Amino acid sequence: MPTVDISGWTCPTPLRDQPRVVMGHGGGGALSAELVQQIFAPAFGGEILAQLGDSAAVSLGGVRLAFTTDSYVVRPLFFPGGCIGDLAVNGTVNDLAMSGARAAYLSCGFILEEGVEMPVVAGVADAMGAAARAAGVEVATGDTKVVEAGHGDGVYLNTAGIGLIPAGVDLRPQRVAPGDVVIVSGDIGLHGVAIMSVREGLEFGVEIESDCAALGGLVETMLAVTPDLHVLRDPTRGGLAAALCEIATASCTGIVIQERAIPVPPAVANACAILGLDPMYVANEGKLVAFVPREHADAVLDAMRAHPLGAGAAIIGEAVATHPGMVVARTPLGGTRVVDLPLGEQLPRIC
Repeated sequence: MPTVDISGWTCPTPLRDQPRVVMGHGGGGALSAELVQQIFAPAFGGEILAQLGDSAAVSLGGVRLAFTTDSYVVRPLFFPGGCIGDLAVNGTVNDLAMSGARAAYLSCGFILEEGVEMPVVAGVADAMGAAARAAGVEVATGDTKVVEAGHGDGVYLNTAGIGLIPAGVDLRPQRVAPGDVVIVSGDIGLHGVAIMSVREGLEFGVEIESDCAALGGLVETMLAVTPDLHVLRDPTRGGLAAALCEIATASCTGIVIQERAIPVPPAVANACAILGLDPMYVANEGKLVAFVPREHADAVLDAMRAHPLGAGAAIIGEAVATHPGMVVARTPLGGTRVVDLPLGEQLPRIC
């Protein structure tokens, strides 16, 4: 038998016992969860970290604060609908908003590659400033580092943020209960497809723009209806599917969604069909998914639809007592399928 040299082969689905870091470890799916649970959580410990939320809710000086940090390595730096600068601001503001907090202050760290053009750096900084002002948040502190040419990709960003959680607001997956209504704030999949289209030079007959936006105002509108929302999550890496799977696991409830009810714009649906992608796993940067007690669901939905960032809000399912920890989708043909947590990521480096 001839000998086959497999040294140059690659596997699009990494093995779970990888001895080295692979791209899937940064994808927000099962590999990311294993990295956190097996390495970071045991190393750092602590009850707050163990909750693994988008932001940490902490008490300090008699007040409840939300605290979060995130890093941004999106490629390309500029894309339809935004750039790495406003993405960093909006992403951090949104992580705080998912705890019910209104962002107050951000930090910003620039990691610059030697040789990057100054106008590029200025463009990113200007976009960050504009996004911060639009979100009503101040960039209060920062840092700059430079790495040698070939050891970066132009500009990487790290941001951290703090915000005040209003009294009576308690948003966490453990509060999800059977009967809760699942609401998504609008069309899904726009950010991931927008990034992919410019990165790969693909054309789908219409320009698809990222949905990158700060959701603090929308969350305030929802909380004004009732502070008794159970959980909010922004479905970024891993998309809507990953967010639902994480909530189902953390809450020990089942989730049933109606595929027909999920708002997928035609351009995204067509692009995903051509490329063999599932829109439910494509990242978003300006959408949220909410679990709301049934008695408040209609009022919250109406309030969301009256807000510019929630005009396309839709009820897509409910939490159930059966199949705890599992997400099930009802298909348009009347069948059902299990929605799994993705292993890695269909589209790496989208945020």
